[in-house]
Amino acid sequence: MTEEQVAVPAVESSLMFKRPWVFIRGVPSMNFLPPEGPPEVAFAGRSNVGKSSLINALLGQKGLARTSNTPGRTQELNYFVPDGYSGAEGELPPIALVDMPGYGYAKAPKENVDAWTKLVFDYLRGRATLKRVFVLIDSRHGIKKNDAEVLTLLDKAAVSYQIVLTKADKISALAMPKLIESTKEAIRKRPAAYPEILATSSEKSAGLGEVQATIASFVS
Repeated sequence: MTEEQVAVPAVESSLMFKRPWVFIRGVPSMNFLPPEGPPEVAFAGRSNVGKSSLINALLGQKGLARTSNTPGRTQELNYFVPDGYSGAEGELPPIALVDMPGYGYAKAPKENVDAWTKLVFDYLRGRATLKRVFVLIDSRHGIKKNDAEVLTLLDKAAVSYQIVLTKADKISALAMPKLIESTKEAIRKRPAAYPEILATSSEKSAGLGEVQATIASFVS
């Protein structure tokens, strides 16, 4: 992979979220991963944290990432890229977003949970182009036990991650600064945690610009 293949003009990265995005691949196992190329940013979170809704809001396309009232529906690594790139040399997309399987859904069959866990860990451990994982945390509940377990897994895999609080409109404006500070304190000693906490609301389109700017910062 040469710099020419992944580099895009600065003006293009600023317009990245104004163009259509497309779903390119669902990855049920490591054998189906696309070739390493552009930087990747992944989204992780509990099955009911609003992950698909946030991705759709960021990309401005309501039906792109699947949303469902049935937790645990996303069972693959789902890849999304800006539209208009042929995939030929010199025409690779500037970045890829990866929707990871939700965790913490106790009613899923154990064999499914084991398979998802292996897929996610193998991906985290072996993907050189993965620049950051956004770990989504429901503002109403904060970091729960299984969230902390995922953070520990990311620390062990030495993968940079950043907390994104979702459903920020569901708590009071006075409660949000306290939640951000308590979350910062909870991750302060974690070696792979990025210190800045982002607060978002897909329903109210709040905080989306900050997440988009962070994603765009990984584009060469």
